[in-house]
Amino acid sequence: MMKAEGIPGIEQFASPGKGRGLRVSRAYGVGELLFSCPAYSYVLSVGERGLICEQCFTRKKGLAKCGKCKKAFYCNANCQKKNWPMHKLECQAMCAFGENWRPSETKAQKERSPSEILLLLGEMEAHLEDMDNEKREMTEAHIAGLHQFYSKHLDFPDHQALLTLFSQVHCNGFTVEDEELSNLGLAIFPDIALLNHSCSPNVIVTYRGINAEVRAVKDISPGQEIYTSYIDLLYPTADRLERLRDMYYFSCDCKECTTKSMDVVKMSVRKRSDEIGEKEIKDMVRYARNSMENFRRAKQDKSPTELLEMCELSIDKMSTVFDDSNIYILHMMYQAMGICLFTEDYEGAVRYGEKVIKPFTVLYPAYSMNVASMYLKLGRLYIALDRKLAGIDAFQKALTIMEVVHGKDHTYVTELKQEMRDF
Repeated sequence: MMKAEGIPGIEQFASPGKGRGLRVSRAYGVGELLFSCPAYSYVLSVGERGLICEQCFTRKKGLAKCGKCKKAFYCNANCQKKNWPMHKLECQAMCAFGENWRPSETKAQKERSPSEILLLLGEMEAHLEDMDNEKREMTEAHIAGLHQFYSKHLDFPDHQALLTLFSQVHCNGFTVEDEELSNLGLAIFPDIALLNHSCSPNVIVTYRGINAEVRAVKDISPGQEIYTSYIDLLYPTADRLERLRDMYYFSCDCKECTTKSMDVVKMSVRKRSDEIGEKEIKDMVRYARNSMENFRRAKQDKSPTELLEMCELSIDKMSTVFDDSNIYILHMMYQAMGICLFTEDYEGAVRYGEKVIKPFTVLYPAYSMNVASMYLKLGRLYIALDRKLAGIDAFQKALTIMEVVHGKDHTYVTELKQEMRDF
């Protein structure tokens, strides 16, 4: 396994206060590929089965299914043959459990045995001592499921080693996403895991099948450290720091976090005849964060109609204090747009999307996939609603970003260009 030592132009070093890191030994320009690497271990999202090849993560129609379990799908016989060393471990269980086959992506990490992954992740942080009760209980449930579905096929390390493994995957695993930021699966990229976090990143990680690619989103000078972002950068400093501590057990001291330069814009309040006091703002922030958490939990058991009502009620209440470009209102509008897309209410989806897109272009960094994916969604909605000119304009704005973050030869870019030519 390369682990960065053999990548031209890239070197591993001891990053002050951050442990290991990567830096460049030559200059890189915006859009330039620094390096790419294949996944060491990966698993397709359960929701994508039948739509994407289990082996190479190619999305295509007419995938061939496994003749035995009928649950694994492949581009062709070659992909099926390559995937067989792993699939043979689960195929019998899939047949035996039938519709009750429900391993999570974390516990279905593929291509490697738990012992091999433990060896690979040996130097990576696990933070077992920092896990709260909820995370520990979830991890224990994953381990129980691992034994339930795989105990007849794999030899497991002891319980403590499995706890460490799941914690390391949690801290170091990557969600593989497509051009609209849909979750395709979970993967381990040892080289990419060496990248440290910044809320003002100079690279972005995107995916080409089961390969990760690192491209510059800023000009990088020789000797500079390479930084990516581990989290969604829309939110204000306090929220970002809380998420980093909760998910990755560290705090960020980048320039954006120390200056908080975007917080005033992100937390914009409504202009009213009566002045909005600090307590009123703090109370509304508390309400907004509770609303976001309540919505996250409600997605498990409430209907789309109920979820949309939750969004609309919270937006109405927040609008008494916050401006429409406030990140908490934008968050709920984005969720409402997703519900409208799910229910095929395209007019409603466009209505929310048009409110979200302009603030997104201001609040996110340049060359953000969050912005590109919004333009893509809006473009496809406009086309579906027979608004061709608006659709082409949105596609062009998405393309400008995608050519930088994905590269001009990426399938997503070539497919979008073809989509634009078809209208």
